Order: sequence, then C-alpha cells, then structure tokens
Amino acid sequence: MCPHTPPCPAPSAPDREAAHTIVSHPEQGWSLLCNGVVIFDDTGELLPDGACIAPHRPTDLAAFDRPRTVGAARGHDGQAPAA
Repeated sequence: MCPHTPPCPAPSAPDREAAHTIVSHPEQGWSLLCNGVVIFDDTGELLPDGACIAPHRPTDLAAFDRPRTVGAARGHDGQAPAA
C-alpha cells in the first residue's frame, strides 16, 4: 500500500506515472514508482502484473502536428528560378 497522502495513482490508472519515485537508477535508465510501476528513460513502462507499455514520447507526436513552412521553389540545381 502507498503511504503517501493523497495516495499515489494505481498501476492501472491513466496517471500512474504521477506516483512518487522510490528507487531511481538513472545510470541504468529506469526508476521504480511507489505503485510498483517501473518506468524507463525511453518512456516505456513495466507494470506490476508483468504487462509492458511501449515507449510513448509526447514529442514524437508533436512533429506531426506542426504546420510545415514551404520555402521558395528551387530548381534541380538548388538555385532559385530566374525571374
């Protein structure tokens, strides 16, 4: 049981990563949370029941959401076309 007040989120809760860190091994790339979840530096997780959560970097999704800027048209030689 979690000794914290308010108690840490359960391993099955969507906010399970908000639990307190009780053991940290940054040199090995993982931490153990109060709720029994092992989180890894690549954002993957190992739940107490043995289930794995694949890495889910929020920054990976942001690259697809950004609008692209289009520069000046270039010819095959990399030069801007003559006016």
